[in-house]
Amino acid sequence: MAESGDVRTGRHCVSALHARVVFVTKCRHRVFADRHLSRMEEIMRAVCADFETELVEFNGENNHVHPLVNFPPKVALSRLVNSLKGVSSRRMRHEFPDLVRHYYQANRLWSGPHFAGSVGDAPLTVLRQYIEQQNRPA
Repeated sequence: MAESGDVRTGRHCVSALHARVVFVTKCRHRVFADRHLSRMEEIMRAVCADFETELVEFNGENNHVHPLVNFPPKVALSRLVNSLKGVSSRRMRHEFPDLVRHYYQANRLWSGPHFAGSVGDAPLTVLRQYIEQQNRPA
């Protein structure tokens, strides 16, 4: 599948699918510092690469993150979201022992629900600006 800007072309389709996703920490606890979010971005980029998707933009605050993903039609957004949450939770737990106290009884970093919204006709520059303006902790 070839990419031209934000448009993907395959043998049988042309697509421009973007989704803005929000993951919230369990009980909205303030968990993240900048070092956590930097590593989380690396982890989520790797997961996206495994799915042949692109993490277009990423930022977050101390209790939630905002990944913006560009994905092909063959990828089920629900599977991508589940992998992003699961892999990031496991890796962050192993790499940052200080976060373990936020995993509680279920050994999960993230709250069960998540938000995933299609970008639709909103210009990507507006969405990128919104994500960049998150109050990232120091």
